[in-house]
Amino acid sequence: MNKENHLDGHYSAEDEREETLRPLFLEDFQGQKEIKENLSVFIQAARKRRESLDHVFISGPPGLGKTTLAGILSREMEGDFKVTAAPALEKPKDLAGILTALTPNCVFFIDEIHRLKPALEEMLYTAMEDFEIDWVIGQGPTARSIRIPLPKFTLIGATTKAGQVSSPLYSRFGIPIRINFYNHEDILRILYRSSKILNITITDKACCKLAQSSRGTPRVSNRLLRRMRDFAQVKETVQFPKKLFHLALADLV
Repeated sequence: MNKENHLDGHYSAEDEREETLRPLFLEDFQGQKEIKENLSVFIQAARKRRESLDHVFISGPPGLGKTTLAGILSREMEGDFKVTAAPALEKPKDLAGILTALTPNCVFFIDEIHRLKPALEEMLYTAMEDFEIDWVIGQGPTARSIRIPLPKFTLIGATTKAGQVSSPLYSRFGIPIRINFYNHEDILRILYRSSKILNITITDKACCKLAQSSRGTPRVSNRLLRRMRDFAQVKETVQFPKKLFHLALADLV
């Protein structure tokens, strides 16, 4: 499977650091137990039938793992992973170019799907249902419409504003998912996992304090952990003593 493709061309150093902390498979994804259990069933069923996974709609506040979950689904289905955001798609030809370049069993992830333009939504309808797109060749009286076949793929749409997604588009997603804020224990597990990946030694008390300051959001917890690592490295300590911890947290929260 190809590495995740950021179709808008922007991939910052912070994105790369965040990428190292993202779980790669469903068993490594912390929290959201019911969602994981359901997705595991859907994935196994699709693989047994040798079909692509049904289209997935993921909603929830920012920083809870919508993009991470989409990447996990692509790996579990052993397909390519294509990523873009709705604001980056200006014209139908932009979307058509991506759709016609998809490979069989590919996961196509559209972030901020609530911002998709109506003309692009219309194109997605036939792509999602029939795995074809309508394309007009020529202009004026000589113009004619043809249907271009597409490989079987899975569209994953993510949004923080589910209420702004049109009903016709939403109804075409077979698997709706709502990610909620994580509880304290789940954030603790995420922090311990991230600290091992980053080779950080952190006390239980410091980890608990970070979890309390994370607002139930993995992105926030990992950001705080990385900044605490910066303070520890500059102060030349391998752990987070109480005095240093409160000094750093005061600047970060």
